[in-house]
Amino acid sequence: MTHETEMPKPAGKAGWFGRLLGRGEDADRTLAATPIPPEQPPELPQVPPELPPEPVNDRPIPAPGPDIIPPPGSPGPEMPPSILPGPEIPAPPEPQPESPGMPAPDVIPPPGSPGPEMPGPVEPYPEMPRPTGPDVFPPPPGPEVPPAPEMPAMLTTTPGGLAPPGVPAATRSAAEQEWIERRAREVREQMAPAAEPAGWLGRLRRGLGRSSSKLTGGIGDLFVKRRLDDEALQDLEELLITADLGVETAARLTRALSDARFGQEVGADEVRATLAEEVAKLLAPVAQTIAINDAYRPHVILVCGVNGSGKTTTIAKLAHMFRRVGFEVVLAAGDTFRAAAIEQLEIWGKRTGCEVIAAAPGSDAASLAFEAYEQARHRRAHVLLIDTAGRLQNKTHLMGELQKICRVLKKLDPRAPHDCLLVLDAGVGQNAHNQVQVFREMVDVTGLAVTKLDGSARGGVVVALAERFRLPVYAVGVGEGMDDMRAFDARAYARGLLGLEG
Repeated sequence: MTHETEMPKPAGKAGWFGRLLGRGEDADRTLAATPIPPEQPPELPQVPPELPPEPVNDRPIPAPGPDIIPPPGSPGPEMPPSILPGPEIPAPPEPQPESPGMPAPDVIPPPGSPGPEMPGPVEPYPEMPRPTGPDVFPPPPGPEVPPAPEMPAMLTTTPGGLAPPGVPAATRSAAEQEWIERRAREVREQMAPAAEPAGWLGRLRRGLGRSSSKLTGGIGDLFVKRRLDDEALQDLEELLITADLGVETAARLTRALSDARFGQEVGADEVRATLAEEVAKLLAPVAQTIAINDAYRPHVILVCGVNGSGKTTTIAKLAHMFRRVGFEVVLAAGDTFRAAAIEQLEIWGKRTGCEVIAAAPGSDAASLAFEAYEQARHRRAHVLLIDTAGRLQNKTHLMGELQKICRVLKKLDPRAPHDCLLVLDAGVGQNAHNQVQVFREMVDVTGLAVTKLDGSARGGVVVALAERFRLPVYAVGVGEGMDDMRAFDARAYARGLLGLEG
């Protein structure tokens, strides 16, 4: 590269200084002839730049002033002397010499060391002689202690009563003799066991105790050597109605008593005996037992009733009665609406030795009855007792479930169920009439079983039911025991209801 016009070199500026200020010809030619390389990005330094050193504070540390905390170990400023003199501290007391054998005060001796010597016992004062003489009053006399009473001799039984040994009863007064005999009689009555009538009749009489006490008490108040007139008959009829015998039954009984003894003086016992005979005549046609037909195999008995009437317990008692005469019995837990009923029937089945057919709670009761009938027929059982759910007589859909069970059983045997037993609680009184009426319209009720006669004073409702519906009364229950349900006996029931023996 050549320049057309050459610039003159200034004088005195050649060499290093010239190159420094304006770059000489050689530098310019060199730069012009040197090709310019392409631009490249600058390379990053591999080593980080060194940090500048921290400045050093060379200023001297000032001397400690009044508000500056001196360094540890340096002597603090001299404190001015106190203006007020402080209280003098007393010198500790000099130790006193210890007495021999005595520990220092407030010092606990070590264990095992002998304690201080205790002073000896104080001698009592000499007893002063009691003064005597004419001017001295004698001491007051003490209370007299009565001698201990002698224990009475053991009483022994004599023909004349209780008397001490060797003392005849005739030597005592009449009042003493009467008192001893009365006390002996009270002791014997308290210690003797209560006389319990034996057998079923005794339990029936005890069960009807509440009902009979109501009748016998009322009759005893009405007839105390009283002439049997129209007024007396009217009072008696009201009493029988209040005893749940019903209006028709009460009118019939008073009419029979009037025909026999009208216009005569009668007592309470005579009235009760006459009424018991009339009640027995009313109950005789309905006092029947369940006739188990061996040709059916099994004889199906469908048990129904309202809630709480005692159906499950009645089934267990009937099973016990049948097992006792040699029948093989199968139980069906058809009350699938109540889980406790299934468990209760299973427990009764173990006690009576009967097989129980059950299903899960909430299952179809008609299907269970179908299965129970098939198994009982396969086992050649004599009796099949089917439990059902408690249902009110005014619930139409529940009564429809009961009719469904009967329809399913008739598919297996057109005659089944062979008996439909309605269980009644004696405590419901006149409401039992409504129950019998509705259940007879829904299913073919063939007989009744009356329970809980021992807990109610309305035992007369059985007589009213017999008078109105003429349905057989198969069994009555007077307790919770296995043997507290028996076949219905008209005469025993009538005499128990009127409080008569036998």
